[in-house]
Amino acid sequence: MKLDIIAGNKQDEYYTLIYAIIPILKYLKKGSTIWCPFDTEESNFVKIFRQNGFNVIFSHKSNNENFFSIEIPKCDYIISNPPYSIKGKVLRRLFEIGIPFAMLVGVVGLFESQERFNMFRKSQFEILYFNKRIKYIKGFGDKKISVQPPFSSAYICSKILPKQICFEEIFE
Repeated sequence: MKLDIIAGNKQDEYYTLIYAIIPILKYLKKGSTIWCPFDTEESNFVKIFRQNGFNVIFSHKSNNENFFSIEIPKCDYIISNPPYSIKGKVLRRLFEIGIPFAMLVGVVGLFESQERFNMFRKSQFEILYFNKRIKYIKGFGDKKISVQPPFSSAYICSKILPKQICFEEIFE
């Protein structure tokens, strides 16, 4: 199956379930400010971070807020689930910004271009890997899983985790 089909032919706006957000919480300083650049107020990232005492700034393309041109808000972390089709561009920009970040991305092909290989080789990054695949939903009201990718997802982080690779168990 082609990955662009899995990603919905760049219609890859899929939402993260709560169980996939919980593991990153323990690595964040309480009371800090988190920018969620691919999220609306309905996002589970925004809700869970707020419920756990974080200040949250969110932005989304539906509000004409383009991650690549928006002014970077004052924040301690940048955390989200970016669109699959632009994950390489997103990670490149995040490394340039230099603010600690965690992006939940599919790991298939992550290091398989020379450009991304070089980007990771020269950058400080960590990986938060899970014991099983993460499932996603297409809409916030969905009770049914929309996407069960045939590949694993992991948080690609910079300046957040205590070591380069950390493992966490997730429970649906």
